[in-house]
Parts: sequence; structure tokens; C-alpha cells
Amino acid sequence: MTKPANPATEQDHKPSNFLRQIIENDLAQGTYASRRWAGSPGDAAHHAKGEPDPAKIRTRFPPEPNGYLHVGHAKSICINFGLAKEYGGVCHLRFDDTNPEKEDTEYVNSIIDAVKWLGFDWAQLGQAQGAAASQDCSTAPYQASDYFDFMYRAAEALIESGHAYVDEQTPEEMRVNRGDFSKPGVDSPFRSRTVEQNRTRFREMRDGKLADGAAVLRAKIDMASPNINLRDPAIYRIRRATHHHTGDTWCIYPMYTFAHPIEDALEQITHSICTLEFEDQRPFYDWLMERLCECKLLAAPSPKQYEFARLNLTYVITSKRKLAQLVNEGKVSGWDDPRMPTIVGLRRRGYTPTSLRLFADRIGVTKSDSWIDYSTLEGCLREDLENTAHRAMAVLDPVKLVLTNWDEVMGAGHLEPCTQPALPPAPQGASQGPEEGSVPTRHFKIGKEVWIERDDFLEEPPKGYKRLYPPRAGADGQMLPGNKVRLKGGYVIECTGCTKDANGVISEVQATVIPDTKSGTPGSATVKASAAITWVGVSDGLQAEVRLYDRLFADAQPDAGGKDFLAALNPDSLKVVTAYVEPSLANVPAGAHFQFERHGYFVTDRVDHAGGKLVFNKITGLKDSWAK
Repeated sequence: MTKPANPATEQDHKPSNFLRQIIENDLAQGTYASRRWAGSPGDAAHHAKGEPDPAKIRTRFPPEPNGYLHVGHAKSICINFGLAKEYGGVCHLRFDDTNPEKEDTEYVNSIIDAVKWLGFDWAQLGQAQGAAASQDCSTAPYQASDYFDFMYRAAEALIESGHAYVDEQTPEEMRVNRGDFSKPGVDSPFRSRTVEQNRTRFREMRDGKLADGAAVLRAKIDMASPNINLRDPAIYRIRRATHHHTGDTWCIYPMYTFAHPIEDALEQITHSICTLEFEDQRPFYDWLMERLCECKLLAAPSPKQYEFARLNLTYVITSKRKLAQLVNEGKVSGWDDPRMPTIVGLRRRGYTPTSLRLFADRIGVTKSDSWIDYSTLEGCLREDLENTAHRAMAVLDPVKLVLTNWDEVMGAGHLEPCTQPALPPAPQGASQGPEEGSVPTRHFKIGKEVWIERDDFLEEPPKGYKRLYPPRAGADGQMLPGNKVRLKGGYVIECTGCTKDANGVISEVQATVIPDTKSGTPGSATVKASAAITWVGVSDGLQAEVRLYDRLFADAQPDAGGKDFLAALNPDSLKVVTAYVEPSLANVPAGAHFQFERHGYFVTDRVDHAGGKLVFNKITGLKDSWAK
């Protein structure tokens, strides 16, 4: 079973990056030192009455609850929560629930679970600073829908100040008149409406007097702007849909680009950190903050948006639409299929919070896109599990080995107890057991019959083969004895032959046991063995279902350049075998990690593993086996 993670496996030294430099510069200059914390929602006057904000910085992680989070979100979680914790601040978990048709409480709950599993808490400031920050210790995440009333007020304020208008062009007319990168947009014929006309029409939108799609509220900025995002973007649309939180209170909903800056401002966010695809939206973010400060609805200093490169991981896709397609078309068993890059999938596969946090630290934060090889993620997992995952022996492709002289030299029916360490030697200066210097052990028995791996025996071995093979004729025609190997933790044996079935498939291997060679006993090393092989006793071995997972895609960039990602599916991404494992695994709980000696790292399945039914998932091999 997995021991608690050693903090030393995570980087203690945090390398500098442009986000840390920005935060450190703001802290040095006291950019947000004058802020007052009055909770949210609110407005400029509301926040002016608050107490001094105990948080030095405030970041946020703002997922839309319309699907399951993936490994790219894990990077963002680690960045936002990690920076806030590092600099004595708070990271808000906030649901951007502005699109009711696609959102569901199922996704809300899964996101909360994912953030907590990764080791983060949106109330960490209060926990660290005690009663002085108790107002910040709410266990409930933030959600955009809590601010719908304020957002509506903000929209009317833009109308009153001449910065917004109701447009009743068709979607196609709006698309054409928006222009493109080579030509400016064309003003809407509704752009010159009076404030009173726009206010009246917007209220009619709110009151359900207009059909879905009949009108939108647009910000009035510049239809000739080289940044198409500033060509009078839509900020409200009509959408008759029941919201999972507000029900049928509203039939108009704010657009994400309008709602998100307001949410940041009301929550007193200092550094709004997002991925590079939002870089072109930053001018609108700043424009909206300036207009609402002018209207006295928000107080300066406003939050600032900063962008970093999203995670591009080889052999992985992170498009929610494409991930949903894999699920809906039955290419995988569900969102938590261990081959999926979703956090629930990675967790079921056996990835640990420590390994994902280490991965986020190791790949760093940059402003330029690049590809990270999947082996980097696997390496972080191996680094975490190397000294914590208990060892065990498992035979995944079993063939029976019979020790033909066992009854004669050991006694008929005799079962010899064997022990092996459950963990490797502890690193210098570290304790590995309940008592200083103790090493946990595992126990099993060897008898006349054991299971070995089928490829640990070859009837006609190639040069250099060190495992079991039968007697053979030498160059001079004389018979040479079969090869000697050690059954790990047990005895040295000498191969004598094999038995085949009617199809010529080897059904049994025979060998003789060499007395007085049991591991750890005096004289055990007097007989030379060319190798040590893993095995499981027939008498006490346990049958188990082992799911051998591999990468879901065989192409390093399965959806790049418009490729059909389904054509890149790896046909060998899952193989299920019936295996035998040692008896120490009889009562292990779901979610327990092991290193199956020689095979790699495995975890008991979180869903299907139960008492009387052992189910193990392969996480990764002992080393990277994929060609670069």
C-alpha cells in the first residue's frame, strides 16, 4: 500500500517565472494594499466599507461546470492555488455558470472533488491565519450566478453612459457586418438608438417579451478596431433555459467575456491568470473595468489579466467536445476511464496528487506554446511512487512450474514460508516504518507448484538468455544441464524440461529445487544462479483481474492539423488478463498503489476492486518504453 507522500519528492525551490515576477513587483509596490474586503457581491461603495483585506493577493480558478476537468485544468489549478498559497493569498474556486443549457450539478460536484483531491482549499487563508481572516473561510465556492443582479445593473449602467446598445440584427447579419482581419466592421443600424430606447428594449429582453435570438445587448466600442474582439462584442443574450442554480429567474444571460471581469472585480481578485487563448480578450477586460469604475459601480485598482501557455501534452487530447465524443461513442468506458486525461480518469488510473503537482512545477509557466512529452508526466509519477509504493510479485501471463523433486527433498505437501521487504531500503536519514529503521515485510509460501511468467522459459533460448531453459546438447554432442535461476525470495532451481498441449503450446515447465539455497539462509549463495525470476505460489496465490492500460492514442499529436483523432486511437490501449498475485494483496483497499516487481506500477481500481474480487490497473512501466 502507498505510504504518505514524502514532501521531498516535490520541489522545495520554486523557480522564477513571469507570473512570480509580476506578483512580487505588485507586492513590492503595494499595488493592491489599499483594498478593502467586504465579501461579494457588492459594488464600489460596498467594498469601501469593508475591513482591510488580509489576503496579499487573490487569484481564482473559474471553470465552467459543463464537463469534467482534465490534465490541463490540473496545471491551472496548481498555478492559481499554488501562487496564492506561496504569497500569502487566497485562490477562489468559482463556477462560471453563465451557460445554463450545458451546465449541471454533476460537473459542479466533480470539480469540487478534483480541486480537493489535488490538495487545495479555497479557504486556505483563514486556516493559515486564524480568526483574523475568518470572514474568508467559507466552505462554499463562488459562482457567477450569485452576481446576476449586479451584472444586470452593470449592463444598464453601460446603456445609461452610452457604452451599450440593443442590436436586433440576425446572427448572420452580425457576422457579416463584423468584418474580418482584412476589412473593418460595419455599424449596426441599431447602434444609434437613444439611451431611452436601449434601456426600454433591454428591459423587454429581461421580461421575456422578445424571442430567443431576437436581440442581443452589445458593448459600443469600435467597429473598425484591428482587434475583432473590440468590434462591439455581445454582452447579453436571450436564452430561455432553466439554470441549475437560479432556476427560471432569468431568461437573459451574460456572455462569458462580460461576466468574467465583473466576477473578478467583485471578488477583489488581483491577478486573473488564464491561458493564451484569452489574450485577445484582455483589451475588452480592461475596457469594461475602466467603464464600470467610471460609473462608480466598481472600485480601483481593478484586477489585471495575465496569460500563460496552455498545456499541450503528447498522446493526449484536451478538447471537451472530443473527449465527450470518445465517451458518447463508446470508445472509452466513461469520463473516468483510466485512459482518459480527465482528472477522474487519471485518479482511477493511479496518478497521485503529488505527481500532478510535481508535474505542474516541473513543466513551469511560459508565454509560448510548446509540447510536453507524456513521459515527463509518467516520470513524475515514478518519482513519487519509487519509495512509497509497496512491492509485490504478480504473474501476468502464467504457466505452471512443477518442482519435481520437492516432495523428496522438502517433504510431501510441505510449504516453506518466505519473506521479502515490502519497500526498498529507506533513503539515508529517512524512516520507513513505524519504528526507526524498520522495514515492512510481506509473507508468502513456496511449494511444489508455482506460477511463473510464460516468457521466463524458452525451449530454444537465444544467445545471452539468462532465464529458464531445458538441458541441451553442447558443441561436442554432450548434454548440458538446464539453466539455474533463483525464484526470488525462495530457492535456486534447475530447469529439466517442459510439457506441451495438443497445439504445441507449453502447458507446464519442470525443474528441480536445490536444497539449502533459500534466500537469506547460510550458504544460499554457494550455488550460482544466472537470474532471479518472480513467481507466485499455486498454494496461496490469488487470482486477479489486471487491466494493462497504455496510451489512448498512438499518434503524439492525435488532433493536430485537422487530423481525425479517432483514426489515431491505439488498438492496444487496453488488454485485460487473468493473473496471479501474492497473498499479501488479499485485503488491500481500493486505490492502493503497488510496484509489481519487474512489471511496473499498479493500483487497485477505485470502482471495481472489492473484497473477493481483486482488480488492478497498470499505471505505467518501470521505465519509459515509448520511442521518442
